[in-house]
Amino acid sequence: MRKKIGLRFIVLCLPLILTSCGPYSFTGTSIADNIETFQVNYFQNTSALVEPGLDRDFTLALQDLIQNQTNLSLVNSGGDLVYDGEITEYRISPTTAQANSTAAQNRLTISVNVRFYDKNLPDEEFEQRFSFFYDYQGSAQLIGAQKDTAIAEIFERITQDVFNATLAKW
Repeated sequence: MRKKIGLRFIVLCLPLILTSCGPYSFTGTSIADNIETFQVNYFQNTSALVEPGLDRDFTLALQDLIQNQTNLSLVNSGGDLVYDGEITEYRISPTTAQANSTAAQNRLTISVNVRFYDKNLPDEEFEQRFSFFYDYQGSAQLIGAQKDTAIAEIFERITQDVFNATLAKW
C-alpha cells in the first residue's frame, strides 16, 4: 500500500517538477525561440605574422563549438545569427628573460576581432576583440605538435569566450 502511494506521488509530482522551472539549457545558452540558424563568415588572417591555415582553423573551431553546444543549424548565408571578423594578431614574444639575454619563456598570443549580428535583436549586435595566449619554454621551438597544442588551446578559449558573449550572455 505504501509503495502505491509513493509511486502515485512521484508520478503526480514529476511533471510538475520538470515544467516548473521552464526550459533550461545545460550549456547556459539563452537563444530565442525564433532563432534557428547561424552563419560563421570566413575569419581572414590580417595579422602582421601570418600562420598558414590559421584563418580556416579558427572559422571551423567557432562553427564546431556553436553546433556542438546548440541546436542551431549552420548555413552559408542568411543566418539568424551572423559571426564575422578577422584574426588581428598572431604574435610570439618573450615573457621572462634569463641572465644570458635569452628568453626563459615565450608567449604565443592570438587576437580575434568579432562582429556579431542578430537579425531579430539588432540591439544585441556588437564588435569586440577576443584574445588569449599560450606560454612555452624559451628553449623550445613552436613547431609541430607543440604549435598545434598551443593553437588548439587558444582557439578553445577564444571560441568559448565568443560563445559566452553572444549566446550565453555571460
